[in-house]
Amino acid sequence: MQIETKETWKQLGRGAMSFLIAFAVVLILARVIHGRIPNFAGVVIIAVAAWAAYFAGSRWIERRCPPELKPPGRIAEFSEGLGIGIGLFAGVMAVLWVAGVYHPTGWGTFAGLGTGALVALGVATLEEVIFRAYLFRLLSMATGTWIAVLVTSALFGAVHAANPGANLFSSLAIALEAGVILAGAYAVTGRLWMPIGLHAGWNFAEGALFGMSVSGGPESAALSHGILRGPTILTGGAFGPEASIVAVLLCLAVGVILLWHTVRLAQVEHPMWKRGPATATTMVTGIC
Repeated sequence: MQIETKETWKQLGRGAMSFLIAFAVVLILARVIHGRIPNFAGVVIIAVAAWAAYFAGSRWIERRCPPELKPPGRIAEFSEGLGIGIGLFAGVMAVLWVAGVYHPTGWGTFAGLGTGALVALGVATLEEVIFRAYLFRLLSMATGTWIAVLVTSALFGAVHAANPGANLFSSLAIALEAGVILAGAYAVTGRLWMPIGLHAGWNFAEGALFGMSVSGGPESAALSHGILRGPTILTGGAFGPEASIVAVLLCLAVGVILLWHTVRLAQVEHPMWKRGPATATTMVTGIC
């Protein structure tokens, strides 16, 4: 048991080193290209760099073949996540429409769909690499699935506190709705494809399909337009519908379902201090 625990600590150390290098690459690249190229192009470039840094770090620093990136089933899992994300946001808007809070004002344009898709996919890839592929995976290895869900959800809410229109409730909303459901999508599959698809689908529907503010960001060209009018607890205020109690409840419900499936499929990881030798060995092997 002592040998396996020591090996797990080594793997965690290598993972932390890989994370710090990848994070530095993202920060430096973001600073270099800021203001020099269109925002959507910058998002895509940074996302590609984060993906490449993660893959390289997994292979040459962590010395493993990352199962969370392997191709089999990726299209199905990504598509499933995409459908859940788009469907969930459409469901939120449907509830707000029935409640008399969302008022469609007309059709927009197809022109923003391509850019909207690229931005949604880029942001989703970047954030899922950082929060799920790195932070959730390493925390889960050390402290188990449930602590990893709590910590990464709280962090995900906290980093959105600096967004325009953010407040304490919007950060709590992001933690409960996005943090939990995205952690659940990763935990139930053990791979990145579903959470990336879900994250991208939600952002794409919110910004490019419905023309709403994405996490407090500016509204952009969209397929349709509308206004939200009513109490802030329903509209989300300046932060947008992500801070609506409707979004919180719907996404949290789906997140709980995903975590329930994680338990049912025996995908829950136990803390390293509670794992047996066989489990600990499994956790730290997988060398390429």
